[in-house]
Amino acid sequence: MSWLDEVRWDEKGLVTAIAQDARSQRVLMVAHMDREALALTAATGIAHYWSRSRRKLWRKGEESGHQQAVSELRLDCDGDVILLQIEQAGGIACHTGRESCLFRKLVDDEWQITDTVLQDPATIYRQGGGR
Repeated sequence: MSWLDEVRWDEKGLVTAIAQDARSQRVLMVAHMDREALALTAATGIAHYWSRSRRKLWRKGEESGHQQAVSELRLDCDGDVILLQIEQAGGIACHTGRESCLFRKLVDDEWQITDTVLQDPATIYRQGGGR
């Protein structure tokens, strides 16, 4: 049995993947991986994901240059979540130009933006809206 067979893939063949900065421990993004993305990530040391919206495999940073070097992969106790310990190139993980995709915090029943934009997304992406 392959180590990939120990992952509990959902009905669409995906598993949730959390990218966490290896130094700060801040969660930078949550995405999904299919079997190929996880295998490529393990083989290359660069994060690959499955884009549900674009329905395709993508290497993080393929358009922006903000790739994620993976230092460690972990599988949770239920086998249905992958944790990637990463070094984020450029310090920007979010397609909005922020460090983290988790930049909104619930305060008094309202979502408040907690992180500033580090780089205008229009200057990051060649085709706009990419990741």
